[in-house]
Amino acid sequence: MSTFKTLLLEVRDGVALLGLNRPDACNAIDETLRAELPIALARVRDDAAIRAVVLYGVGGHFCSGGDLRAMSAKPRTAFESRQRIRALHAWLPEWVNLEKPLIAAVDGAAFGGGFSLALTADFVLASTRASFCQVFARVGLVPDMAALYLLPRIVGLQRAKELALSARVVSAFEALQLGIVHSLYAPEALLDAAIAFARRFTQASPIALGLTKSILNQSMHLDQKALSELECFAQGLCMDSPYHQESVRGFLEGQAPAFAWPAPGAAAASHQPGDIP
Repeated sequence: MSTFKTLLLEVRDGVALLGLNRPDACNAIDETLRAELPIALARVRDDAAIRAVVLYGVGGHFCSGGDLRAMSAKPRTAFESRQRIRALHAWLPEWVNLEKPLIAAVDGAAFGGGFSLALTADFVLASTRASFCQVFARVGLVPDMAALYLLPRIVGLQRAKELALSARVVSAFEALQLGIVHSLYAPEALLDAAIAFARRFTQASPIALGLTKSILNQSMHLDQKALSELECFAQGLCMDSPYHQESVRGFLEGQAPAFAWPAPGAAAASHQPGDIP
């Protein structure tokens, strides 16, 4: 399925695997990768067979941020630099609000724009050797790729200021404590764990999950009345869906639900640190 120069894209049983594929540059974001990400986004968004997405980096690192070598090779005016960032925001909000569960599998470095890209995910699964850094201040820049919006909503305003202004490295274990990371895994187990996590969503209602994610993403800046209206609208759509009607029929007939968490057959007592919660 992949026809990209800097990305790998394949679909396995309803899960799209999107790999940042510039391992020689620690998957730094160059002009080609910038151009291909929104194309890949459109593909996974528009394919109804894709029910969840796993974003990962090839070669032991997630993403080291913007490719400074490539950027410095082409001097830009202040206006041109502004337009360059504005071009990112033509598609980043749609990536954040993709109405499908998005899981980032972070191994190695997630620095700068790579950290920001991880923050766009609904769940960040990380390896024990992962590290995160809002590195922008080290080179006299402000955080970009929506980090100024996403980071304080995840860790709180004061902690976001500390991470952005200090540009210090955050270990995988601290990122877990801060709420940036959902769960940790051994490096060799990370991608399989992320795929297994994503597969749990493939039996859920795509309408219900998409609308739930969309409304939750607006919940921090809308008032209660507006959110109530969105809730009413969304619930009406969901109640009219074949998925809901079939689920109710199955419930009344004593059938197990198609979507359950943890997955049917999973033994809760067997969970170990690093297993999928």
